[in-house]
Amino acid sequence: MQKIIGITGTLGAGKGTIVDYLVNEKGYHHFSAREDVINKEIERRELPITRDNMVLVANDLRRKYGPSYVAEELFKMAKKSRENSVLESLRTEGEINALKRIGNFTMFAVDADQRLRYERIQKRKNMQSDDVSFEKFKKQEETEMRSTDPTKQNLSRCIEISDYVFQNNNSFEELYEQVEKVLKEIGE
Repeated sequence: MQKIIGITGTLGAGKGTIVDYLVNEKGYHHFSAREDVINKEIERRELPITRDNMVLVANDLRRKYGPSYVAEELFKMAKKSRENSVLESLRTEGEINALKRIGNFTMFAVDADQRLRYERIQKRKNMQSDDVSFEKFKKQEETEMRSTDPTKQNLSRCIEISDYVFQNNNSFEELYEQVEKVLKEIGE
């Protein structure tokens, strides 16, 4: 039976690390909210790809098409693939609840200490949006962590309603061990 795992978490916590592990070690297919839905819309609008524009466009898509739009698009792609899949960067409660209602879905969350996460994004700087001061990083995070608007990001609630939460304050190996334990638990 096809397994579909969603992943959420704070910036720099290790979402990509878990995705890479599932793809490279377990053969999962990867579908990214940012790459497969949001950035395509940013490019269509001819805007620069920045973290602020990603949040703006994602929230706009959710407002226009419904709070679970981004996740449902990824879920359709995953179902079409018929392969075990990981959906990266689910960021609203509406997205997660919609996918849980559909079924055959497990939600992972990952978090780490704030300063450590900031240091990680400064090292990677794999996108323009990673090149920010610690103060701007904290301000962006405040915006993403809580909202009463179902079309906007609410990472603290997403983490709270996830089926499994990983703490990633140490080595890759320790994170992989946490993931392996859960994969065994869900029958992978």
